[in-house]
Amino acid sequence: MAEAAASALAERGALDKVELHAELRGRVRAELLPWCPGCASHHVAPMLWRYALVKVGARRDARQRYVLAEPGAGDSPADAARRLLHFYGPATADELQAWARVARSHARRTWQELEGELVDVRVDGRRGQLLAGDLDALESPRSVAGLRLLPPGDPYLQQPNRALLVPDPQQRKRVFRPVASPGVVLQDGDVAGLWRSRLRGPRLEVEVEQLARIDTDALAAEAERVAGLRGAREAQLTVRA
Repeated sequence: MAEAAASALAERGALDKVELHAELRGRVRAELLPWCPGCASHHVAPMLWRYALVKVGARRDARQRYVLAEPGAGDSPADAARRLLHFYGPATADELQAWARVARSHARRTWQELEGELVDVRVDGRRGQLLAGDLDALESPRSVAGLRLLPPGDPYLQQPNRALLVPDPQQRKRVFRPVASPGVVLQDGDVAGLWRSRLRGPRLEVEVEQLARIDTDALAAEAERVAGLRGAREAQLTVRA
């Protein structure tokens, strides 16, 4: 199976899943192509073709197509930990575990690889570690000004940032729900409100719940910008306390 996958990618270049299955049908024995009721076709069992791609070092490109690459040529776990620290630090090994969804022992081994690059810091009474090269940015951060409507799932709102963005645990539960979280009104670097939107024909209805005083002129301008991104001609803004 690995040989078939490697030859298909070497000959055809980047392939999406459907194209890869079509190639494999002509390269493997019939007994490796069971009937799949969900796809209404014969194709290689998912665990088998996926393992074959791992075996030959295949990766997915920006368009979610499979391409050949050298096994192990991707970033190391330590590189991922450095990115966590650079964008969300200070952090801890436990936070790496939660962010990367790996075993605790794996996270701690990875953290130990970075020992010579880290410094101990305290932010708002919370201890953590930071890349030494980022210490100046933590001690003298750039000022943040302006208002943005961040959608749920925005990288700025991911798990490592949440306790700093919304210190109150009860309010944090309202802002970051298990499902169907609202967007966040970010004003001068602070969470000032929650927002949801609904597209109705040519109009985008934007409803905002204030958590702090909001610059309504800046909010209206941002709502219009989001409306344009959604393909609407105008925004209808509603603000409530």
